[in-house]
Amino acid sequence: MGRVESCVLSNVDAEQCSQGHDPDALVQIGSFTKILTGTLLMRLTAEGTVDLDDPVERWLDAPGGTGITLRRLADHTSGLPRLPPGVPHTRRDPYAAFTHEALRRTLARLDTLTVRPPGQDQEYSNFGYAVLGAALTAATAAPFEELIRRHVLEPLGVEDVTADPPVERRLIATGLLGRARPPWTMSGAILPAGGLWASTRAVARITQALLLDRRLGEPAPSWQSLGRLLWHNGATRGASVFAGALPDTGAWVVVHHLGGSPDTTDRTALQLLTRDEA
Repeated sequence: MGRVESCVLSNVDAEQCSQGHDPDALVQIGSFTKILTGTLLMRLTAEGTVDLDDPVERWLDAPGGTGITLRRLADHTSGLPRLPPGVPHTRRDPYAAFTHEALRRTLARLDTLTVRPPGQDQEYSNFGYAVLGAALTAATAAPFEELIRRHVLEPLGVEDVTADPPVERRLIATGLLGRARPPWTMSGAILPAGGLWASTRAVARITQALLLDRRLGEPAPSWQSLGRLLWHNGATRGASVFAGALPDTGAWVVVHHLGGSPDTTDRTALQLLTRDEA
């Protein structure tokens, strides 16, 4: 195992970044990308470009009558499985082969891929967010990253979020002998589910703006809830993040780790948020 680098930004403790973890460097944020995708959905809904209850086949070449809607993709009740077909969780670079063409082929049999009836219980789904992102790009005829920039980042005044960061600004985990561990390839069809890079400071600004200041309206259905806590996390190879807030108290925290366990990232954030309530 390589060294563990961490960065903690919050209003419940002083900024703490160790082992050279620069809060302004660009890191993989994994599934926190879903927060931006879900917020994009709400923005496009508000302007009338799409409707939350649009069936997926309105925008994509998918079978009709599946019951899969944009809303159900966003809140993980689409019934689609966690991973796209053919993506093994154990592969070193699991999403590299999940291209836009691979997604297009999968859409043609979407009606056979659900693991539970749409609209019922939650089934957290990276696959579902890949489909959602494809639907939003089809509805607008614009690339995903451009949509995120125009409808989410610019209104928030946030920079340092990208799908393709310059090599010199990337901060990635190291393995044995201090060698860099190649990050997962997340720039294909999986991008809307977990492929963006951002600075830890940008994640903190997004979290505050969306959960506390409500700069873009009510939080998107992509946020997870646990009692009073609204949160989301994300993990890729060697990187993990947790962002959350208690809107009733104004407390917020963002924790990013390189190396180590994602569970440690989550625990660190929760301990900070609940420390003064014990």
